[in-house]
Amino acid sequence: MKKKRMSIAVLSALLLLAGCSNDTTDSFEVPFEGELNHVHGMGYAGEENGLYFASHTGPKIYRDGEWFETADNFYDYMGFNAVDEGFYSSGHPSADSDLPNPLGIQRSIDGGETLEEIAFQGETDFHAMAVGYNSHDIFLLNPAKNSLLEAGFYKSNDKGESWEPVKAEGLNGEVTALALHPTDSNFVAAATAAGVYFSQDGGEVFEAITAGNETGTAVHFTEDQLYFGSYGTAAALVKYTMENEELEPVDTPDLSQDAIAFIAQNPMDGMELAIYTFEGNAYLSEDGLQTWKREKPSRNQHGMCGEKFGNLDFQSMTILSPCGGLATNGSMKWNNTR
Repeated sequence: MKKKRMSIAVLSALLLLAGCSNDTTDSFEVPFEGELNHVHGMGYAGEENGLYFASHTGPKIYRDGEWFETADNFYDYMGFNAVDEGFYSSGHPSADSDLPNPLGIQRSIDGGETLEEIAFQGETDFHAMAVGYNSHDIFLLNPAKNSLLEAGFYKSNDKGESWEPVKAEGLNGEVTALALHPTDSNFVAAATAAGVYFSQDGGEVFEAITAGNETGTAVHFTEDQLYFGSYGTAAALVKYTMENEELEPVDTPDLSQDAIAFIAQNPMDGMELAIYTFEGNAYLSEDGLQTWKREKPSRNQHGMCGEKFGNLDFQSMTILSPCGGLATNGSMKWNNTR
């Protein structure tokens, strides 16, 4: 009888330890009740229905109607790309981190709890970077010479083990966003100060798919379409079908004093698509773009980019964005003051 009581006590202790272990793991995500601001990327990471917003202080996650943030690793993610197993990103570590600054290219398969170095840690901060959702191929703009690459466009088809230069002929204007098809890396898109551009040969040659007076603001691939944001006389969301080259305008929320900064479709639910705007507003459509709802009601003081940035002056057609570059297209101006 004494042995039996001892066995029960030991079993209870083991179960208690196991429970504590699970609580520790789960506690990396905690409820988020603050403002959603300083966002530098957005996507559905890890095929678990979580919509990740890469902010100045780590990921903010919208999942099943609730908001979460991480309890640690408050990294300033740039060039953020959600993939089927997590995310790839560049950016800067937090002040209390031992990681070199900048981050180079990092990968996480556990929601940002741990990072795996891919390349260029301590060398380069990549703002314009695209990663295939399923392929994990990488297409990027290297802003300045580092230990391996000259400045320019490059692609990697082996998760960053090796790199090939890309010509990017026909691509005009300062690049503000890049996108790579989920599975077929021949398809590349770019949003620039001169419009939205599409390539069918891995980025060697690009062609404009917007009118000459439009500025590209966001690009996002699904399996059959390219969604893009642009700004001519007003903000626009357009669906481009690659097979027949059809351009279809999509109804959006009221963006009269705003523009689209990021786009993401839920790979597990084709009816669900999210947009995030320069004024710091997150909108979600769960019915195939018929209706939209705003998922974070608080309006951000500084929009998508931090401190003194994120200002939009649409009366003079001026957008100030730290995430873009300095370029002009007609009366619209992108000014990088970072």
